[in-house]
Amino acid sequence: MRPVADDTPCSRLQLPPGAWATVLDGLCARFPAIDRATWLDRFARGRVLDARGQAVAADAPYRVGMEIRYFREVVDEPAIPFEMSVLHADAHLVVVDKPHFLPVTPAGGYVRETVLARLVRQLGNPELVPLHRIDRGTAGLVLFSADPASRARYQALFREGRIGKRYEAVAASLPGLEFPQLRRSRLVRNDPFFRMAEVDGEANSESRVDVIERGSTCWRYALEPVSGKKHQLRVHMAALGAPIVNDPFYPVLREQVADDWSRPLQLLARSLVFVDPLSGERREFRSGRELMEVGSREM
Repeated sequence: MRPVADDTPCSRLQLPPGAWATVLDGLCARFPAIDRATWLDRFARGRVLDARGQAVAADAPYRVGMEIRYFREVVDEPAIPFEMSVLHADAHLVVVDKPHFLPVTPAGGYVRETVLARLVRQLGNPELVPLHRIDRGTAGLVLFSADPASRARYQALFREGRIGKRYEAVAASLPGLEFPQLRRSRLVRNDPFFRMAEVDGEANSESRVDVIERGSTCWRYALEPVSGKKHQLRVHMAALGAPIVNDPFYPVLREQVADDWSRPLQLLARSLVFVDPLSGERREFRSGRELMEVGSREM
């Protein structure tokens, strides 16, 4: 069977250890929210592939470590009415300045309305892979690898801490603290699953916090994550007593029925600085987006 042509990026999974007889059985166990009939339909339409991009049969034997590529599908996917900007694109590296609300990769109810899917359609390169992630609610810079041959060298920048990341946030004022502040804590998954929480124990996260501008109702902060835990900056700011403006998760979870386009999270991935591992030149990229003016709204 030939795979179905599609400009939507596929998701990738290396089959974990397990005693399932077929790939179909393994996928059903891995993703219990997707029923067996749906998986059978995807197999039948060539929407489940191997590492070479060839369609996999539903009765193919399960092999631990086998790479499976599959296409997520969402019915009635909502449109996100904000555009991203491509700041740089060469044979190895792509830099995107993304808006609030747009996910980097397929997740939840979004597949085509993601930075990755839009970028694949715009540049015509299905090999694009994000080198790091920022939250859907966060705006700003995201780096993508465009060539599998050089990907590991760019990934090492993040793994080895050889890239400078600077964020900006608008949050409540903290007149009782001295700056810069260094926040170190242990972050673990919380309930519900998409939230994080600080707990006792050895620190596994670290953020530097300084003040850029003091307003009458809130301040503008410069944030530098030393580590890269999920929601790290949002949790650390809330723990300091200055939750980021319009954060629906921290310090408490707010009920949200739908996105409120008028209330974006006031967090921006402002700049990235690193020495290019291929050319040896210093690279610096800066987001052109702006957060709200400090003091322009009540907290």
